[in-house]
Amino acid sequence: MKLYRFFRGCFRLLFSTIYRWRVIGAENIPTEGAVILCSNHISLLDPPLVGSGIERQVHFMAKEELFRIPVIGYLITQFGAFPVKRGAGDRSAIRNTLKLLEEGKIFGIFPEGTRSTTGEVGEGLSGASMFALKSDASVIPVGIVGPYKPFRPITIIYGKPIDLSAQRAVKADSELMKETTELIMQSIKELIRPYKL
Repeated sequence: MKLYRFFRGCFRLLFSTIYRWRVIGAENIPTEGAVILCSNHISLLDPPLVGSGIERQVHFMAKEELFRIPVIGYLITQFGAFPVKRGAGDRSAIRNTLKLLEEGKIFGIFPEGTRSTTGEVGEGLSGASMFALKSDASVIPVGIVGPYKPFRPITIIYGKPIDLSAQRAVKADSELMKETTELIMQSIKELIRPYKL
C-alpha cells in the first residue's frame, strides 16, 4: 500500500503540472464498501488517472502478458492489478473481481473494452454490468475529458452512484445485462457532456 501511495503521489504531480488536471466529484466515492468505477477510455494513462483522483486504492485488470515483464509485473501487482486473458471469458479474473468486491474494495473497469480513437464514448461490453448485477457494489460512472496534451487541461468526473435497485431485483438475463450496460454508458456520457469543448 505504501508503494501504491508513493506512485499515486507521483502521478498526481504529473497530472497537475503537465496536464493541469481537474478532479470533480471525488466526494461521490463511498469511504468504505465495494465500489465499481466505470469509466470511458481514451488513453493508456486512464488507469492511473482514475486511481489518482481518489484516496482509496483502485484495483484493475491488466492483460496477463504484462505480468511476465520483469519489474513491470512486480510493480503492477503491488498496485493491486491482477491478470486477465484477453479475447476470452477468463473465469479466474471474474472470480478475482467478485472476491475483491466481496472484500469491500474498489474495482475499476473500462466498459468499452478498448480505447476510443475519437474521444467519443463508444458502446459498452457486458463485463461491467455483469459485475454490477452479481454484487452489491456501488456503481460509480466516471468521465474523462481530454485530450492528454501537455499543458492542456484533463478533467476527470466521478458521478453519483447509479441506482440499480430495479435491475438487481429480478433475475439477470442477456436483456437485463444489455439494459444495465446501456444505463452505465449513458451515465458516463451525461457526465462528460458539460465538459466537452
